[in-house]
Amino acid sequence: MSRGASRNASRQLALQVLYAFDLASGVNAPCEQGDVTSADEVFESVAANFDLVEGARVFAKELVCGVMAQRDSVDAVITRHARNWRISRMATVDRNVLRLAVYELVHTNTPVSIVIDQAIELARRFGGDPSPAFVNGVLDAVAHRSGQEEETS
Repeated sequence: MSRGASRNASRQLALQVLYAFDLASGVNAPCEQGDVTSADEVFESVAANFDLVEGARVFAKELVCGVMAQRDSVDAVITRHARNWRISRMATVDRNVLRLAVYELVHTNTPVSIVIDQAIELARRFGGDPSPAFVNGVLDAVAHRSGQEEETS
């Protein structure tokens, strides 16, 4: 599995774990103090459906832990750029695709174009018909207003 394919699979796993956490809102995030065992069980339960090399599992867990640790600030960024949409009113898949992508845009060195392309693919695969356009619009606004857009030559 190439590094790109491995990262793609890691993002799919991270999205599915975030989705599960969102639905079971009483479960603490991995890496938080408290009920870490049950959070790790949720991660491992979802991860059991993926055939990933260890590095890809580690990257997925880093994404999940990062999103959960920074959720308030990530949600604030999404809210600022998703005009007329409250986080709570977004489709669960869209909300978590955006959380994952905004976290990766702000807290990693992954190129903006890769983050946005991968988020659109996740939205296309797991969301509804309007999901890819919605995710693209919000992330485009985040990237442009943050000055993170890549220069084209």
